[in-house]
Amino acid sequence: MTAPAPLADLSVANVRAHVEHITTQIPSRLAGSANARRMAEYSHQVLSAAGAAARVHEMPGLVSFPRQGEFRIVAPVELVFEANTLGHSLPTPPEGLSAELIDVRSGAFEEYVGQDATGKITLSELSYHPARHEKQRVAGMMGSVGCVMMNWGHPENTAVPFGSVKPVWGNPTPETLKTEMVTLPCVGIARTAGLHLRELLRQGPVRVHMRANVENGWRPVQITVGEIAAPAGEDFVVVGGHQDSWPGPQATDNAAGNACIMELARVFAAHRDKLRRGLVCGFWTGHETGTMVGSSWFVDRHWDRLRQHAVAYLQIDQPSCAGTTRWSAGSNAELRRFHQNVEAQVLGNRPRSWRRAVKNGDSSFFGLGVPMLAAQGGFTEAELKASALANLGWWHHSLENTIDKLDWTFMDEHLRVYAAYLWELCTAIVLPYEFVSVAEQFIERLEQFREPGAAIGLDGASRRAQEFRAASVRLEEAAAALRARYAADPSSDTAPAEVLNDGFKRLSRLLVPLASTAKGTYGHDPYGYTPQGTMIPSLYDVPALGELASDSEQRWMLETQLVRARNRLADTLDDARNVIGTTLRILG
Repeated sequence: MTAPAPLADLSVANVRAHVEHITTQIPSRLAGSANARRMAEYSHQVLSAAGAAARVHEMPGLVSFPRQGEFRIVAPVELVFEANTLGHSLPTPPEGLSAELIDVRSGAFEEYVGQDATGKITLSELSYHPARHEKQRVAGMMGSVGCVMMNWGHPENTAVPFGSVKPVWGNPTPETLKTEMVTLPCVGIARTAGLHLRELLRQGPVRVHMRANVENGWRPVQITVGEIAAPAGEDFVVVGGHQDSWPGPQATDNAAGNACIMELARVFAAHRDKLRRGLVCGFWTGHETGTMVGSSWFVDRHWDRLRQHAVAYLQIDQPSCAGTTRWSAGSNAELRRFHQNVEAQVLGNRPRSWRRAVKNGDSSFFGLGVPMLAAQGGFTEAELKASALANLGWWHHSLENTIDKLDWTFMDEHLRVYAAYLWELCTAIVLPYEFVSVAEQFIERLEQFREPGAAIGLDGASRRAQEFRAASVRLEEAAAALRARYAADPSSDTAPAEVLNDGFKRLSRLLVPLASTAKGTYGHDPYGYTPQGTMIPSLYDVPALGELASDSEQRWMLETQLVRARNRLADTLDDARNVIGTTLRILG
């Protein structure tokens, strides 16, 4: 990869000016509010001035306006703590709710082992393992009557967090309204308050009282979309991030991300004559208080075009947080080699890490089968340990999220990496995908299931994964040969590249939903859904087979579910191998 043409044109000063305008002139950008509309109008104005074809789309969104909550200890002492009601919480009765408190730490399923949450209020702490939404869902399943969630950060952190607990991804359907909406009242408190509660619980029973105050309802909400079309061809890359926010400036979350996209749009529009693929810039809404209303609406309503022509999605959310020193990237595996090569060239010796992309943030494109990439500065492991895993900063989702929480020196590297990602995706003759590592992820995960999976025939699926890997090796050899040909002579006939790129897109359409979703192509998993954080989420419960009696109803029902998931897996791997076979035959 040669140095992208736009790098020299990027301006951190422009990014800073946008952030200053957004945080001072349009603070508290809650979806469904007047300021959220003003933010959509501002992003539209900036995109239009850059030369993008821009439009504000309005749609109904089920959003939340949480108010200050109440939380106090009743016994063994009396003590009041400041609290914020969490978005989409159920309201408590006017008199509030009193119950015994239990500590469930992260709030994951395993934290309830040996504890009875029935009729109790759970104390959990902010982390993304699992997300707030899943902590609430799990607590409800375990019989809890309410949740209090303490902030992350250093032990002295007094910031009171905002946050949402709505599991339904995007607007609910009649079905998900019944099965995936919030079932409990929830409030957030400072870390100092939570640690005090935890210490009291070590000494004996604690009884607490809470009140949640919230308005949940349908409001008109707005997203902004701008497009920079390529001179020829219909394919494009999507770059996006949410433009709604919690009360206060919310500089890192996500004024900074919006400003980066604005600057990238300006520079790419100036170089549009060199693009092979267009660039679509999405400024989503309903991220914070609607759980991805805007991005999921965009996917649903632009399905045909996205399915046929979107080649990748870059999410920019919370870039260059103060104190971050390493580069942290998450992606679908077919993009990993490409973006790590970009990072090595732009970032040099800066420490870097990678993780498999999971469905958080505005990752509404997984069902479509569009591979995604999200990357930004990250804290060191030592810093995360000291701050209770505050990977987005101790100030995250609080009034403390001010412009001083941004590192403007590191922002220059963020911009250059983002531009280099997008330039390669928009200009490479052959898309920079590779599927051998995708096949290896399937093989590794199925090997973990080998013993319990025998009961549902996973051995046959494992053979198909091996066959898919062998086919992927042949595909990679063909891709390498074509890349070498075009590197030597960029004017060579691009028809073979078009065949190969079409095969790449069809493979992602098949494999991304299988590798990264439980529901598959035409639905959305609940936000933070525990199985969704693992490879092949539909098979998450395979290990549970060995824990159930062979003659129990629970075992029979789970086997039925998992056999169907196994069949989906086997068929999809077969289909992927056949796509490769067809592509290679056409290439000759």
